[in-house]
Amino acid sequence: MTYRDILYETDDRLAFITLNRPEKLNALNNNLRGEVMEAMREAEHDDSVGVIVLKAAGRSFSSGYDLSPARTADDDEYVDPRSKLPYTGTTHPGATQWSRHVVMTNWTIWELAKPVVAQIQGHCLAGGTELATTCDFRIVTEDAQIGYPPVRAMTTMDMMWTPWHLPPAKAREFAFLGDSFSGTEMARLGWANYAVPKDELDDFTEKFARRMGHIDNEMLMYTKRSVNRQYESMGIREGLHSGTEIQALSAQRAAAAEWGRRVREDGLKAALEWRDGPFRDFRGAYDSAPKERPVAGT
Repeated sequence: MTYRDILYETDDRLAFITLNRPEKLNALNNNLRGEVMEAMREAEHDDSVGVIVLKAAGRSFSSGYDLSPARTADDDEYVDPRSKLPYTGTTHPGATQWSRHVVMTNWTIWELAKPVVAQIQGHCLAGGTELATTCDFRIVTEDAQIGYPPVRAMTTMDMMWTPWHLPPAKAREFAFLGDSFSGTEMARLGWANYAVPKDELDDFTEKFARRMGHIDNEMLMYTKRSVNRQYESMGIREGLHSGTEIQALSAQRAAAAEWGRRVREDGLKAALEWRDGPFRDFRGAYDSAPKERPVAGT
């Protein structure tokens, strides 16, 4: 199969899917997301593959969803020709359906018969955290930055995963502030399985995945299914889907219009600097970012 925004290869019992937009910090456009899910299905169908490793080219796992017009797919092979979104079984018509689509797309990995190991370096932000969280395991560099800055001015999290993976106080901190947590901290909190030095990430992740690959495919499938069904009994499906409805409501609040206006009038980079300026991180670390500004909508 031919892919444009990812790389796909197999080696013995492992399949490697690599996000391959390093010049954009692997921002998640619709085509890339569609290709990831198609490659996941390809690896699932290959009897020789036991474990899937999701990794990324360049210095960051993913900066989140592509917020530029480039996010929209055109005639790409791995998206629905009607909606231009990755296939989920519906075209998601109407406004404020983005987060619902995100969760339904990510369920592909949840329902996959084979375990998926996310290998994470650099930035893992916003939609990048959602993609990584849906994987079964996460191995990060110690200095990785995991965060969700859109909650500062745009909307609530598209996929409200924090209460399922973090202690309550830290789940709230992550979801309210969008600040970045280090890979070391996220391993301590239990979101990541391991945090390792940057130069050991490839080797450690591969050894971890190959160790799991000694188990037969059906056993891996049934173990994954058994664990997932426990979370489903506790309500994870309903919880994440209800979060998409709250995200849609948050997009309609009065202050949300200011974010859109700044993107239209000043451009995306300037809007990101405005969003992060008072926090002095991400785009707010730039000298041109407004360190002091009124609260949006006031």
